[in-house]
Amino acid sequence: MGEPEAGKTFSTYLDGDQIVLPATINGIRKALPPHLRRQFDAEVGETAAEELFVVLAGWAERTRPDLIAAKDAIFRRLAQGDHSGLISEEEVNDFFGPDETSAE
Repeated sequence: MGEPEAGKTFSTYLDGDQIVLPATINGIRKALPPHLRRQFDAEVGETAAEELFVVLAGWAERTRPDLIAAKDAIFRRLAQGDHSGLISEEEVNDFFGPDETSAE
């Protein structure tokens, strides 16, 4: 596992660092540990087309255990009431302007 080979990828961020993930079914399968590939194939094969992007994105994240561990740590911290390091809706509005769907 680790960085995907050259090809189609997408990026996300973890603590400000860019994380590159595979963006094709074959790329994700290849980047997964062998013991997860059968489960991946079964789930992708049974997923409705309109849900495929979300399922593939979740599996792409599973190619990077460090990303999953970091996200889990953030959720645990939030569950304990620690919201430090997060941006409030007010701060987003101050920076970008209010979203037209937000109530004022």
